[in-house]
Amino acid sequence: MAKLLLVCGLVVLGFALTCYAATTYTVGGNSGWDISTDLPTWASDKKFVVGDVLWFQYSSSNSVNQVTKENYEGCNTTNVVKSYTGGNTTVTLTRPGDWYFVSGNKLYCLGGMKLQVPVQGNQLSYAPASAPQSSTGSDEGPSSLQNPSSKSNIPTSAGVSIHGGSDHVLVLSMLGTLAAMLWM
Repeated sequence: MAKLLLVCGLVVLGFALTCYAATTYTVGGNSGWDISTDLPTWASDKKFVVGDVLWFQYSSSNSVNQVTKENYEGCNTTNVVKSYTGGNTTVTLTRPGDWYFVSGNKLYCLGGMKLQVPVQGNQLSYAPASAPQSSTGSDEGPSSLQNPSSKSNIPTSAGVSIHGGSDHVLVLSMLGTLAAMLWM
């Protein structure tokens, strides 16, 4: 009976080691999605993975456009993949690869208000079950929007995403071998 409990404990430990809590990032940190924010520097030390969430906080007179690489490079604000308005937007990163965002104001974009997000993922990545939905702000009153002065650069958990990779396979293999040896 003790061996069975040990094996079950090792299996649970193995799954715990391979679970990844998706992270919600406030884009631009304390400055938010703003012309004064150095967005490339903000993003440079972060590791974005499938399931993470970008939280854009900006003034209601501005907007965020998701665009292609070409439109990102040229600050094309008219041919967009998706446009967000209202001052408070979340975008769940649902696929690996580069994601591109620009300000809806072309002059702001030309001034550097744009963001490239390299998203890592692999064949075992799944989107989180409880990721926030994107918000355009059009269905919500002003009282439901967060005050831009309450911005935080502290990542918060937004759900769970399973990420498998060679490191996790190695850990699970070692735990499985240990469990088999103890079972005998």
